[in-house]
Amino acid sequence: MKRQDSNASVVLVTGASSGFGQAIAMALHQRDYRVFGTTRGAAENAGSGRHELVTMNVDSEESVAAGVAEVLRRAGRIDVLVNNAGLGYAGAIEDTSIEEARSQFETNFFGIHRLCRAVLPHMRDRRSGRIVNMSSLGGRISVPFQAMYCASKFAVEAYTEALRMETGPFDIHVSMIEPGDFATRFTANRRMTAASTAESPYAARCRSAVQRMAADETGNADIGPVVRAVIRAVEADAPRLRYPAASAAQRVIVALRPLLPSSLFESLIMDHYGIR
Repeated sequence: MKRQDSNASVVLVTGASSGFGQAIAMALHQRDYRVFGTTRGAAENAGSGRHELVTMNVDSEESVAAGVAEVLRRAGRIDVLVNNAGLGYAGAIEDTSIEEARSQFETNFFGIHRLCRAVLPHMRDRRSGRIVNMSSLGGRISVPFQAMYCASKFAVEAYTEALRMETGPFDIHVSMIEPGDFATRFTANRRMTAASTAESPYAARCRSAVQRMAADETGNADIGPVVRAVIRAVEADAPRLRYPAASAAQRVIVALRPLLPSSLFESLIMDHYGIR
């Protein structure tokens, strides 16, 4: 999708108050797109000279509809949707309540579905659009004690593959970004399940795994690869389905998964997280 100096393409980025979303919104704004970023709080900084803000909670059908309507009112169209809003739960599967599992999927999966359903009629009528869904390498490889997060991203992978095939005839291009470990507020905001206490039979191994997750994330402060991957997906003439954004070692692990015996692959993952 090409930028137009006199009529800038309009981008909607969810979860733009921090982390990947904020960096993506700022980078696209600097490339002369008209960018609307969503925030759960009051959009007090709208029109502040950077990207514009709209209030939206992706967990709410009414909030999504109102937020999309506000962007259409202010800009007249939506050319690109970047589904970035997300959260992460950690804890053993046995220690994860149904309510916690639903909360994980409500944001990471159903939030994407709400946004796609809200913008697709508009894009389809115009026979033009881009949708970029934020997945994860955790959508290709499941990580112990982060099963619900990974499951939500596995769902995003399947959803995006199908959406891409369904919308292609309407000239709507669909891609996904697969970040590895990066330092954002996601680490500090990770939610532990309520039952993840010292009394849990999984406590020691869970603590070791989560500590290693946090170390991997905070050890990589350059989120530039993720931002650049989004820009490529937005601007490519023929965007790919997947844009991995991870270290060479993490990409190798993904590539090895279908080649190695499952027992050996599981041993490699458990060794990395210190839970053997």
